[in-house]
Amino acid sequence: MDADTIVAIQGLWTAFGSGKNQVVIHQDLALTVRRGEIVSLVGGSGTGKTVLLRQMLGLEQPAQGQVTVLGQPAAELSRAGAASRVGMLFQQGALFSAFTVLENIAFPLRELQTLPEALVRDAALVKLQMVGLQPTDADKMPADLSGGMVKRVALARALVMDPPLLLLDEPTAGLDPNGADEFVALLRALHQGLGLTVVMVTHDLDTLFALSTRVAVLAEKKVLVTGTPAEVVAFPHPFIEHFFLGERGRRALAPLPALPIAEGALPHGK
Repeated sequence: MDADTIVAIQGLWTAFGSGKNQVVIHQDLALTVRRGEIVSLVGGSGTGKTVLLRQMLGLEQPAQGQVTVLGQPAAELSRAGAASRVGMLFQQGALFSAFTVLENIAFPLRELQTLPEALVRDAALVKLQMVGLQPTDADKMPADLSGGMVKRVALARALVMDPPLLLLDEPTAGLDPNGADEFVALLRALHQGLGLTVVMVTHDLDTLFALSTRVAVLAEKKVLVTGTPAEVVAFPHPFIEHFFLGERGRRALAPLPALPIAEGALPHGK
């Protein structure tokens, strides 16, 4: 694996249950993510998008196949120190309700038990302001935060150890349109400013088109197609037609330059 390959997945099988009750989610799936990309994972319900993120993070193991992240097996990311190389923003933020904002952000650094408390606090404050919050927000509790602030605190925590790879699970879910636009702008600025590589699961087409350098479509238990948003939209497949070219998709596409659409890819009756 060359130095610019951040994630390499080969021959991946994911299955739940056993015997007659076994359900296969992924079958011989392959995906490569290169340095500096923002790759969006899209697919129908049950295609294992979030499961794939958890496998990249080393939280779940596939039945077969290899998941290599930053040059090492993803299973090794749970070892001391290795987890600092990957940040994860969970869909609902997953903040600790009994911790203040600053304590939530500082938690990964405190878990190391190797840094002075003053340095931990300063690093957490830097990340707090990096995501657009104020020092006066540091002592607030999660219950006192808006949905947008929860997302920002969770993002600051994901970035507090300066990981080169950031995983996002539905980053704009639950935000109103203005809040979603602001969060997308923040993610774009951090991606550029920090040189991050990002893998993102999203159903929000505005977010997808605003951020993605490539899109990977999960269907038929594999990555069906990868490419720029324009290339993926042009790929003839029922899920792509429904997802990108239905009424919701056309609204998201409207502000963009005309994208090629494969012959026969238009919805029925259009």
